Amino acid sequence: MPANRSVVIGVDSSTQSTKAAAVDAETGELLAVGRAPHSVTGTGGARESDPGQWWTALATAVRAAGREAGVPAASVTAIAVAGQQHGLVTLGPGGRPLRPALLWNDTRSAPQAAALATRLGGPASWLHRTGSVPVASMTAAKWQWLREHEPAHAAAVTGVRLPHDHLTERLTGLAVTDPGDASGTCWYGTGPGPGGAGRAHGPGGAGPAGSPDAVAGRGGASGEGGTGAASGEGRPGAAGSDGPGRPGAAGGAYDPEILDLLGLDAALLPTVAPSGATRVGTLTPAAAEALGLPRTVVVAAGTGDNMAAAVGLGLGGAGLLDHPVVSLGTSGTVFAATGARPADRGLAGFAATDGTYLPLGCTLNCTLAVDRFATLLGLDRDDTRPGDGVVVLPYLDGERTPDLPHAAGLVTGLRHGTDPRAILGAAYEGAAFTVLRALDRLLAACGLDPADPAVRDRPLRLIGGGARGRAWTDTVRRLSGRPLVVPAADELVALGAAALALGAVTGTDPVAVAAAWGTGDGEVLPPLTRDDAAWQRIDAVLTAAAPTLLS
Repeated sequence: MPANRSVVIGVDSSTQSTKAAAVDAETGELLAVGRAPHSVTGTGGARESDPGQWWTALATAVRAAGREAGVPAASVTAIAVAGQQHGLVTLGPGGRPLRPALLWNDTRSAPQAAALATRLGGPASWLHRTGSVPVASMTAAKWQWLREHEPAHAAAVTGVRLPHDHLTERLTGLAVTDPGDASGTCWYGTGPGPGGAGRAHGPGGAGPAGSPDAVAGRGGASGEGGTGAASGEGRPGAAGSDGPGRPGAAGGAYDPEILDLLGLDAALLPTVAPSGATRVGTLTPAAAEALGLPRTVVVAAGTGDNMAAAVGLGLGGAGLLDHPVVSLGTSGTVFAATGARPADRGLAGFAATDGTYLPLGCTLNCTLAVDRFATLLGLDRDDTRPGDGVVVLPYLDGERTPDLPHAAGLVTGLRHGTDPRAILGAAYEGAAFTVLRALDRLLAACGLDPADPAVRDRPLRLIGGGARGRAWTDTVRRLSGRPLVVPAADELVALGAAALALGAVTGTDPVAVAAAWGTGDGEVLPPLTRDDAAWQRIDAVLTAAAPTLLS
């Protein structure tokens, strides 16, 4: 191993675990992955986690990656965090969380989301301002739930963060986010609506990209008592600010009217860096000790997990635009990087982290829900066959797309002779259908005609844990009728974060970095004949059941 090898670390802090990828900065070789679990608590619609667990898991995973990679700590030059989106972290004095974080799949805030959607001119106005209409997943709805149900906690808050923001603050002592993760709050304007024009990146000002004040440590509580990097450090570079080939830059700002509606003081929010590859600072002494790394390690602004996955796939202004991705994990998502600003109520109109947009459809019930059916049936997860007349809508945790936050699972079409394997197959079909149903809307949001043969035959990139399962890949191929590209790399979120980290050091566009590393390359699976009968059967059941049987 070269003694002078430069290593960057990308962190994927997801719902159930943290993964830290140690990556060779020059070649993109994945040297090692450290892992540590999280726990999620709550019954009914509640889903919460202790943010302290995330920090402990991050430190554990980073140390494990370093040990397994066998590289000296001095070789590590930069780190970036990609985190689960939408979670509400509320800080009190000293930057300590006041209560467990409300997670993206906590559906208790559905009434608050519905009420918010009627305000400020209704759904069309929300789309115009933020690109998204409030649903239970969005952070704005969770903050409103906290105000109504725990007003004492809301009144005591000294800082409001997303999960990745909180971890970046623990690393640097600075309260910073990026446009991608900020766009999932429903209080960040991504376009021409009030608060969404220009590139004013937060209260108190984040200057233009590359200016010395772009991510200065203003306001908010600092994590671990840190005050940022040493003198002369902690100022942002220009990384990711105005990279080449970036159409339709998704620059925006916090929307003051929405913040006023939410009773949320802008001073409680982090500064929005120009991109996830913006250099925030270096490690605080406490963070350096916890991670076993030098204080000189550069910290990038980081982003949300979906945005980091897009970077890892080489999607963005410096890479592929308008190429759809299906991600199969705890949740199922369909997304693409595009230069067109999305405005579809059925999608989340996110910003990407590189200045493009990332329209996304998300289901709450994917691999875990199907695994639950396998357990109930006493079957191995791959011991399955097509549904054969059975329809399963596996909405065990409510649902987001379609917006049915109080839904429960539904099984119909059973006969005396039904094979249990067909029930499991129908669960796969129901989950895959729910994700793929949003695909045509996604393509239209990218400015494409879904009926155009060139668009209709465009391959899907299939990622996430489900992409490694035969039953999942077969089901997606059968219901989509499209070829699949299955990237060889397993840890695309962490690899995308690693590309952001390198961008913070070198100023190189992180999408171009990931494309050069080849992290999105993989096997091409030819299409199967589309199973129109299964598609129409599932669609008919969902149409008939919603909302009466799924509310």
